[in-house]
Amino acid sequence: MKCKAAICHGVGHDWSIEEIEVDPPKPGEVLVRWTHAGLCHSDEHLLTGDFDPPPEAKQAMGIESIFPIIGGHEGAGVVAEVGSGVTSVAVGDHVSASFVPACGTCRYCSSGRQNLCDQGGGAFLPGMITDGTSRHRLADGTELLLMAKLGTFAEYSCVAESQVIKVDTDLPLDVVSLVSCGVATGWGSATRRGDVRPGDTVVVVGCGGIGMNAVQGAAMAGAKRVVAIDPLEFKRETAMEFGATHAFASMEEAFAPVTEMTAGQMAEVVIMTPGVLYGDLMNLGTKLAGKGGTIVATAVAPITQTSADVNLFELTLWQKEIKGTIFGSLNPRADIPNLLSMYQAGTLKLDELITNTYPLDDINVGYQAMRDGENIRGVVVHAG
Repeated sequence: MKCKAAICHGVGHDWSIEEIEVDPPKPGEVLVRWTHAGLCHSDEHLLTGDFDPPPEAKQAMGIESIFPIIGGHEGAGVVAEVGSGVTSVAVGDHVSASFVPACGTCRYCSSGRQNLCDQGGGAFLPGMITDGTSRHRLADGTELLLMAKLGTFAEYSCVAESQVIKVDTDLPLDVVSLVSCGVATGWGSATRRGDVRPGDTVVVVGCGGIGMNAVQGAAMAGAKRVVAIDPLEFKRETAMEFGATHAFASMEEAFAPVTEMTAGQMAEVVIMTPGVLYGDLMNLGTKLAGKGGTIVATAVAPITQTSADVNLFELTLWQKEIKGTIFGSLNPRADIPNLLSMYQAGTLKLDELITNTYPLDDINVGYQAMRDGENIRGVVVHAG
């Protein structure tokens, strides 16, 4: 079949809206008609080169390039067709994307760490998870990679069954799209990886689509103080609506007030969710945490960055810990339905995260709005 998709042809390129061809699903695969796709910063990393592996890494991966690639890994849609052997979804089911697959049988899935599923290891390798061959190509026959093997910036894409999760049909699909990445990653960074406890002081650095949900998660976990840090007044004000108790424009500005409000003990948890996690940001990030504190590194750093500004003396003698996380350390098959059930119960804010929606043809407008700090989350609404 033919449809439209937003494609990145290389570092520094804008998204290009082009017609693609999508093959029917083979065994263990699902063809999804995507209705909504979140404009997550992770897809921006394709354009900026943060996700582009260095030459030696590409050589080890056995690839020449990750381009051209269909963007989009945050999304929701309707199952259009299923291949043989698919049992968890059927035609007509509403589904959330899962940018980390959940096969259910690997060491990590079977030990309750679906976010580390072995199937996610080939996110930037060509072909399908199922058999390594491609289902997506340009009109001239050029094969296309898919962001996180999903490609939700296409009107249709063929994905592995392990990458979609059935949801209630009465849930709005724009909201469903959000929990497939940004909401889960931010909320889990606080509640799961950060293990925020009642009475804690929590600092969230960066209040975009992920950081806002870290704020929300920390508040829901019972934090006494949730300190939101963002240079944009709009995001600081929004963070107060999502549960922040204090808001500052920078870590430098927040340092003295956090010291004062905690009587020098500083925060139990610091969650790093800026647009890009450059190594020098970790200096004040770790200093905002007190003795025994946890620093959760959630935002993506450039793939070639190998250093961070961390005081190892304090890390040791103050018994701090720095933790990475993907998908907020949640389990997609359990936690995506759980988050949506909290939304249905009125305890989790989701509608309020969507600042603007865009047709696929305006995806570059949406990403410029993200760069300009105008959106908490922009969402592409596919035609039809």
